[in-house]
Amino acid sequence: MKHRLTWSAILLLAHAAAGAQQDFSKVELKTEKVADGVYILVGAGGNIGVSVGKDGVAIIDDQFAPVVPKIRAALALLSEQPVRFVINTHWHGDHTGGNEEFGKAGSVIVAQDNVRRRMSVEQVNAFAGGQIPAAPTAALPVITFDRSVTLHWNGDQLDVTHVENAHTDGDAIIRFRKANVLHMGDTFFLWMYPFIDVDSGGSVDGLIAAIDKVLPTVDANTKIIPGHGPLATRVELQGYRTMLVTVRDRVAKLVKAGKSQEQVLAAKPAQEFEAKWGGGFFKADQWVGRLYADLRRPPGK
Repeated sequence: MKHRLTWSAILLLAHAAAGAQQDFSKVELKTEKVADGVYILVGAGGNIGVSVGKDGVAIIDDQFAPVVPKIRAALALLSEQPVRFVINTHWHGDHTGGNEEFGKAGSVIVAQDNVRRRMSVEQVNAFAGGQIPAAPTAALPVITFDRSVTLHWNGDQLDVTHVENAHTDGDAIIRFRKANVLHMGDTFFLWMYPFIDVDSGGSVDGLIAAIDKVLPTVDANTKIIPGHGPLATRVELQGYRTMLVTVRDRVAKLVKAGKSQEQVLAAKPAQEFEAKWGGGFFKADQWVGRLYADLRRPPGK
């Protein structure tokens, strides 16, 4: 029997997998300076990127609705200006749950076309095990784009670029050109195996392709904000790619050989990465099982 999930509170990762209920009253937001005028807020959901300056405040993602008062309090310590823009890296509720409150307050929400498309209608997610209702109108992106959009904001240039079929079909990566900062949303999970939402158009091949587009554009001084996990550099992103490609290739080889999921798990294709990358939403067997299902899909499915 399917059940409905509250839109503003769904976390398609740990909460869905573990059936846990978040006590938002205990959430503590931590603020970290990334560069001049650029900050990261770490709390209950995806990492929030912040741009502050004379033009006002722009944020990247907004976690959950119950956390919005704490987000506003943290932002008030950085700037007296209002939140003028909210940029969503993708549609999941742990990154868009605050949209409604910010939208009602006048913030302009920006996202890739597929984010609005998915949020506008009920979604059925097999991994979450339920139906996700359409988002309220105030939570929907007002400005959408296909390939890219640029914000000229607080003396910097924020390039918002779509990467296809990676974590979802609506992922955006945001580059602060002057500050040399990159917010990768959930195309990058640091020190944890990633959640690839195949029900929303994601794929491991698309995720690797997105990282391959990013790596040549960053240098040793680039600060990289992952969707989940601590602030990173090119070194950690390269290590993430190595892990993804190594395990993907091993599982793909076994799939091509006609091995069952049980046989693939028994081969332990992610064993040497478990100590470093297995401390998040998935352990190796869970993640390899999802990779197996992804790589067995017919092309275009």
